[in-house]
Amino acid sequence: MRNQIVALLGILALTAGLVAVVDTGTTQAKDVITWRLPLHHTTTSSPVYEHSILRIANLVKERSDGRFIIEPYLAGTLIPGTEIFNSVKRGMVPIGHTTPAYDMAQVPLFNIVAGLPMNFGAVWEGAYFFKWLGFEEMVREEVLKKHGMLFYSDRVYTTELSLKKPVRTFDDFKGLKLRSSGILQKYLTSIGAAASMIPGGDIYAALASGMMDGAHWGAVQGSYAMKFYEINKYHLRPALNVAATDIWLINKRAFDRLPEDLQEILHTTLEEHFWPRTNQYMYQEELMLQKAIKEHGVTLLTMPPEEFNKMQTAALKIWDEVAAISPECAKAVEMLKDFNRSMGRID
Repeated sequence: MRNQIVALLGILALTAGLVAVVDTGTTQAKDVITWRLPLHHTTTSSPVYEHSILRIANLVKERSDGRFIIEPYLAGTLIPGTEIFNSVKRGMVPIGHTTPAYDMAQVPLFNIVAGLPMNFGAVWEGAYFFKWLGFEEMVREEVLKKHGMLFYSDRVYTTELSLKKPVRTFDDFKGLKLRSSGILQKYLTSIGAAASMIPGGDIYAALASGMMDGAHWGAVQGSYAMKFYEINKYHLRPALNVAATDIWLINKRAFDRLPEDLQEILHTTLEEHFWPRTNQYMYQEELMLQKAIKEHGVTLLTMPPEEFNKMQTAALKIWDEVAAISPECAKAVEMLKDFNRSMGRID
């Protein structure tokens, strides 16, 4: 009888242990963390929505076995796109996807993140500067120390001009009527173009009417989506800049409240994303260029190195103005100059 009681107790203990395991698993399965992600983009038709926003959300969900959900909200549906930086900083939302152009006053280094004019000759140079020369780490330190947020660049890519008239030399910019914005508008004006800012929805009509001779809206993909190639038959390279125009911000306190495994998943996913996304964007640019050539008879113009050097030299004054904003900017601009010296472009 005693042996039977012992055996029965053993079975009961084993059963209780199995029940505990099942209950624990059930509890964990229900313990789902959901983060709301406000965007500065206004439409789901943007390639960024599919290839960056949804890609990150899907990877985080998959890698966490459904325990970590990121829900995107288009600009204005949760908070205005221009208020994402402040909303993440204050903890109103834990994460945001925005552009550095909105918040240069709060983070002076964002002037360089958003792309100084004529900063690089190719996309790979921008990626090298951000990831291998330590520029992104500089930005991360400033954003974390002064604003309590984690920083990740989504990718780097080009801003390029589509034109109605061919531009083959530095002097060809003189008198060109160009649609631009921000620091690039200032730069193009400084080299003799008549650069002005008009809303995106008005650019096509301005080109068609002769009010504008050219415009930039991203690079090839942007120009194609905006139907510029129906009018503009030239596309110019090298780029006006290479920049991280989309960035991710995470509230550090919200990040610290995540379980350690979810912290690692989120960090690793965002860190890894930069490389395939940058590479994918370059590939998509070339595909779209071939489509524009075939469908619209677009001619690709490639400025000779000596002419690019002239354009870059003319941009140095603006670089120096940005360097004067803060010690961090001065250090980053000197890094940029050193890199370009190593490429044999500036003295």
